[in-house]
Amino acid sequence: MKNISFLLVGIVFGITMFKSEAISWYRIQEMFLFDSFHMYGIIGVAVVLGAALHQLIKRSGLKNIQGDQITFNDKPKTYIASIIGGTIFGLGWAVTGACPGPIYVLIGSGYLSFVLVLLGGLIGALLYGILRSKLPH
Repeated sequence: MKNISFLLVGIVFGITMFKSEAISWYRIQEMFLFDSFHMYGIIGVAVVLGAALHQLIKRSGLKNIQGDQITFNDKPKTYIASIIGGTIFGLGWAVTGACPGPIYVLIGSGYLSFVLVLLGGLIGALLYGILRSKLPH
């Protein structure tokens, strides 16, 4: 029964992505060409909201769905991993016109060619799992 809440959040996320045009290849192209503020506004709101919620969780001592305290572990600052990973992510986003979240929304909207993009992402995740010990972290 508790998984229903995850399904409902996913549906709301999908509707929000669709209605805000965040899944539009043209909007993403405009962003990469610096022709429109639309996507930067959406991403900016997500970053500010995420940072605010992060601080709220840290300061209020919220618990997860199992009742355990939510903790945040500091990670060592390795910029090379972020540069490599961000470049691969950005190239994939620019080529396909979709980052991971909107892929499901696009498939659900009837753009079945994005099943190939989803498969590529899953293969990439599998390769990461195989090569993880050899990559910089």
